[in-house]
Amino acid sequence: MAAVAWLWCLVSFAPPLAAATLVVDQRLASASDDGPGTAEKPFATIGRAVKQAKAGDSVLIRSGLYREAVVLPVSGTIDRPITVQADIGAEVVVTGADPIAGWRREPGAANIFSAPWPHRLNGGTTHPSDAYHAVIGRVEQVIVNNYLAHQVLEVGQMSRGSFCIDAVAGRLLVQSSGDEPVDRQTVEASLRDVLWDVRGDYITTRGLHFRYACNRAQLGMAVFQGAHALVEACLFEQSNGCGAQFRGTDITVRGCRFENNGQLGYGGTGAHRLHIDGCTISGNNAKDFARGWEAGGDKLCLCRGVVIEKSRFIANHGVGIWFDIGNEDCSVSQCLIADNEDAGIFYEISLGLHAHDNVVIGNGLLSGAGAWGARAGICLSSSPGCAIERNLLIGNREGFDFREQDRTTPRIDHPAEEWIWNHDEIIRGNLLAYNLDAQVWGWFDIGDGRHWPQAMQARMSEGGAAATDQAAAYLAKSRAGAPAGLSLERLKIAFTGNCYLQQPGHDLFNWGVPWKHMLRFSDLAQLHRDLALEDGQSTVVADCPVSLGTLDFRLPKDHPALAIGAYPQGPVPGCIMGAR
Repeated sequence: MAAVAWLWCLVSFAPPLAAATLVVDQRLASASDDGPGTAEKPFATIGRAVKQAKAGDSVLIRSGLYREAVVLPVSGTIDRPITVQADIGAEVVVTGADPIAGWRREPGAANIFSAPWPHRLNGGTTHPSDAYHAVIGRVEQVIVNNYLAHQVLEVGQMSRGSFCIDAVAGRLLVQSSGDEPVDRQTVEASLRDVLWDVRGDYITTRGLHFRYACNRAQLGMAVFQGAHALVEACLFEQSNGCGAQFRGTDITVRGCRFENNGQLGYGGTGAHRLHIDGCTISGNNAKDFARGWEAGGDKLCLCRGVVIEKSRFIANHGVGIWFDIGNEDCSVSQCLIADNEDAGIFYEISLGLHAHDNVVIGNGLLSGAGAWGARAGICLSSSPGCAIERNLLIGNREGFDFREQDRTTPRIDHPAEEWIWNHDEIIRGNLLAYNLDAQVWGWFDIGDGRHWPQAMQARMSEGGAAATDQAAAYLAKSRAGAPAGLSLERLKIAFTGNCYLQQPGHDLFNWGVPWKHMLRFSDLAQLHRDLALEDGQSTVVADCPVSLGTLDFRLPKDHPALAIGAYPQGPVPGCIMGAR
């Protein structure tokens, strides 16, 4: 027994294993994956280093272009995470592209060259649903002198700066954008879909640059599946599909950029308590995927407790921030959400959004067809229990929208579909100004007239249908189990303490849809008398002297918006805030 007790003491009080630093530097002649991974004899690949890493270890990567698909299967712990990071001052690029050689000029006057193309990449053709692979699209990418070439599907469609895959003949054809022959330029093609696959828990990824994956839509170029990951100061750009996908819980993403990805900046499913902090998400859906399906800055599904704060969602070709399907208790705060072609924030068939203290400007202004009721600064689409507070909603197509249809959704803990609709909402302390079509619009395309007071329902005609509807495929297929006996009183929708700028040609408050029955209000008192919306605590002002061009949103100290608290609290990235 004494020997056993002594052994227990040795185990209990033994010092923790020393953490190792594994070095990767492909440029050194001494680099080898058969070596020890020291500064003098580093590993040549990141993949070799992470296979050796254990809890508490660090992988330090020096500058280089790493053509790898890295899997990180081992977990760290809460007090001994595994850290994979760029060395100080290093430019570490993990790319899905490889050089293409073997060029020969094609006959004809055009500057077209061809090279062997033995690759069969996943273009979505293996999925059993025709509707699905129609939107998944092609995945091939060709990069000439660090610029993406434009893909065409037939050789006869080629022009300067384009490429074509001739799958029958096994050829890649490229036409130069200038007069220099293709075989004298640097030409690469994307050949890897997932470049970074974090499967273990407590893994930190810091300071890396990911680009040029041939991933399909809805698949991340980087995938974070483990819990408690930290992703910091990374750049995800120019993937064919989605920059990054978050599938683990308790992931923190800090100071990262998601730029010019083909379909989405980032996406997530089941990523409970995902925390996006100080990030920039811009220029995504560069390849114009179907934006009514999934495209733009981000899209999150079935996530609980997501926090997005102090970030910028800028000029995405679709929605800026999109929550869709069964999300719960998420928040967006102190963000700049600007110039996205569809809605700034679109919260769809989800529950409990708290959007507060954001600057939301210039969204939904793309000319041409768009989703009705989904091109506002902030839109709640069949999503109950939300609070929209202290936001600047300025210069959007519409300031704030409700969008209502017959919708159902699965829930995180109960996958069976259940009915969901807008109710128990509060829109409080927001400043709405210069929004093109209306400051507020309730787009209720619903046959039961629930958005009208009980006393008005009998005389409201709710026939008619929208000419086009991007969400038509996602509506409830039957009315079985649908809510009944609803009226505006029972929806418990509250507007209070808001500040509106009313201008000629810009509607103040619209309720209903044009193809059924709609009322326009230019007076808050009349709105309250007819619909019991707005409670007398809000105000209408004659001017709102802000500058969208310079992001200067300071107001005079005596402006009514400041007096009633209809103004963000705290800083917003890139914006000049406060009183002057």
